[in-house]
Amino acid sequence: MVTSTLPAGSQLSGNVVLYAQPEPLSLELHGKLGMNRVDKPWGFAANTHFVPLTVTEFAPAALSYPIIFAGAERQPIAVMGISDGQNLFIDAAGDIKPEAYLPAYIRRYPFVLANDDVQQRMVVCIDRSAKAMGENADVPFFENGEPSDYLKQCIDFCQNFDVERARTESFVQLIKDLDLFESRKAFYNPPVATVGTEPEQVLIAEYFAVSEEKLNALPVEKLVELRDNGALAQIYAHLISLLGWDKLIALALTQQNQPVAGNA
Repeated sequence: MVTSTLPAGSQLSGNVVLYAQPEPLSLELHGKLGMNRVDKPWGFAANTHFVPLTVTEFAPAALSYPIIFAGAERQPIAVMGISDGQNLFIDAAGDIKPEAYLPAYIRRYPFVLANDDVQQRMVVCIDRSAKAMGENADVPFFENGEPSDYLKQCIDFCQNFDVERARTESFVQLIKDLDLFESRKAFYNPPVATVGTEPEQVLIAEYFAVSEEKLNALPVEKLVELRDNGALAQIYAHLISLLGWDKLIALALTQQNQPVAGNA
């Protein structure tokens, strides 16, 4: 169940990366609020280089970013930069490179669902610090005391995202159960400052990836099962995406007006 009000005694939990000031949406507190139309609305993500992905996004995201798995939960992540505070695809003005895939995690902003642990329900929250949000805005959250069509669409998007998040957790658990994960590191070679000197490799990321060796060693019947349930296609999208490390490094060095030299 999803609600837009927060009952007394509730306690919220959930991951709200990118959300500086999340708070439960309610008619009483936010009845006059809405979103203004902005040509370049993505500036809130300009300082993040890791963005969570759902498994159904692997194929389109693989054309733009390396897709890695991070942390104990093996969270799938799109790598959008090679250093903290750097997004190579979204700039501070809120513009995104036209060829880049925009993850659903970013597209749902400023809305997010949070767990109400006491009431055992999902609560719709907003990032109150969103710059495009304001009173008497172009697109209101509420009309005549009821959620507007815009708000209903945003809630539907968040609910669909949550379904995909659960599907992603099941996919990751499947990879864990098959023991297909391996740890990896990505490096790049900085430009040579002096002729005759060897550049020192710089570590970009330590992450988890699917092991091609372990994947190829699976029994044929297991590979057929992975193919039939769609997991194999998502695994290959992830593996292909890892070829994008050099492209990412080249983009970073180009933006720094430096010659490109990299490997991962």
